[in-house]
Amino acid sequence: MKHACNIITALIMTLMPMGAAATEKEVYISYGNMDRWTIRKIHESGIIGGNTKTLYEIGPNRTIDGNKPYVNGGGSPWGTSNVMAKVMGVVKTNNSVYRDKHGNGYCAKLVTHIESVKVMGLMNMHVLAAGSIFLGDMREPITGTKDGPKAMNNGIPFSGHPKALRYDYKVKTTGSPTRVKQTGFSSKKTIAGKDYAITVLYLQKRTEDKNGNITAKRVGTVVVKYGQSTNGWVNDATYEIMYGDIRNNPHYDAATMGLRSTDYARNSKGKSVPVKETGWAAANEKPTHLLLQFSSSHGGAYIGSPGNTFWIDNVRLVY
Repeated sequence: MKHACNIITALIMTLMPMGAAATEKEVYISYGNMDRWTIRKIHESGIIGGNTKTLYEIGPNRTIDGNKPYVNGGGSPWGTSNVMAKVMGVVKTNNSVYRDKHGNGYCAKLVTHIESVKVMGLMNMHVLAAGSIFLGDMREPITGTKDGPKAMNNGIPFSGHPKALRYDYKVKTTGSPTRVKQTGFSSKKTIAGKDYAITVLYLQKRTEDKNGNITAKRVGTVVVKYGQSTNGWVNDATYEIMYGDIRNNPHYDAATMGLRSTDYARNSKGKSVPVKETGWAAANEKPTHLLLQFSSSHGGAYIGSPGNTFWIDNVRLVY
């Protein structure tokens, strides 16, 4: 039985009992059981075949037919890398997140793949797209490959102080020792190093100045990389949130846990701006925002190994 949670924003979190230690309680992120999905029917332009593509979004059970920019519905806090793009007047979709069966319900299946579109005399694009779900939303339509990261509104209002992140997962990796980079118009490049599925959680205390610039101090951190395939599902995987300045923590990895300035969010004026982390908050600092992302590849936009797959279900916080 779900109960109202007064610890965090009521519209985005619900409280559920837990069958583990009596000193713990679990808070499911809204829609985090991955059992409700919005199905979108997007009609791609006739010049590239005019196919109707099905896109999945984590949200209320409904079907949306037509080329309408997606807006999170039903109080869902989740965005995905499934997007509708309109480049040079051509409507094209990317679908790298799928609804998949898990037990008696559903889960999210995140897949790294190459999305291609070719129009004689107009465009010939091949873009590597990782499957990704995140707390926030995406502004559509995407109008170019450079607009993807800026279209993401990363993070949701949050003031809790959880002990850990918990979820169920399954991983399939390609085993390739290298990755590829394909941005759309440039040629394919080989990138050294294997690909990892990755989970990233940041708690931030954000501040916006009079010009709409957003800065933040890092309050809490979790980063988990998965480089090997699992033998089926791993249930109740639990990762402790590290608070405050963690640079002396033995688990600290500067490459993935260091202060960031590449994430975008919409300011109070509705403009997409980078969130620049300026330092580490005290361990007991109260955050203003929660960033959480699961991705089938870890190297950033347009980099990964096609075929990497990451399944996610039952996402919750532990107090």
